[in-house]
Amino acid sequence: MQEETTIPYPLPPPSDKADLLDKINPDEPVEILCQRLMGRELNNRGEWVINKELKKCSISKIGAWNISNLLLSIASRSTSISKLSDKEIRKRAYSLTDTAIRNLLANWKEYGITNTAQIRYVADIVYSVVFIVMKQSEGEGVRKMIIGTRSESHHVVSEEEKKKSFWRR
Repeated sequence: MQEETTIPYPLPPPSDKADLLDKINPDEPVEILCQRLMGRELNNRGEWVINKELKKCSISKIGAWNISNLLLSIASRSTSISKLSDKEIRKRAYSLTDTAIRNLLANWKEYGITNTAQIRYVADIVYSVVFIVMKQSEGEGVRKMIIGTRSESHHVVSEEEKKKSFWRR
């Protein structure tokens, strides 16, 4: 008669670690933001279309592209799994916001800037996105979560292998 063994913890499928890394996608909101800065919104078919009411406060495609590229410099998996201090995060967020403002001022005609409120609006968006994306990496937050997941999976497998004997499988 075979003895039934129970697994103390459910073993995650091998792809869980990769799935976890795939879910960390801070650049996705940047792509959405780029479209919205141009006064576009998603329709029912999942297509970005220009909203005529939003067009008055939007910026040009080149302006949205440049602001998005600035944000993409930090909105990455690499940044999310880095180890940054609060001081480093705040310094970088301020620097990128300052760069965005200078860019908006220097290219105001090309970017379709018609009033100072647009500059303040974009600056607040840039600071918020940079700050929030970089806060994920404060004190290795995301990295520790991933490492914790990996070590827990490894521990469960190791314990199960120890319990198996030559005659029982």
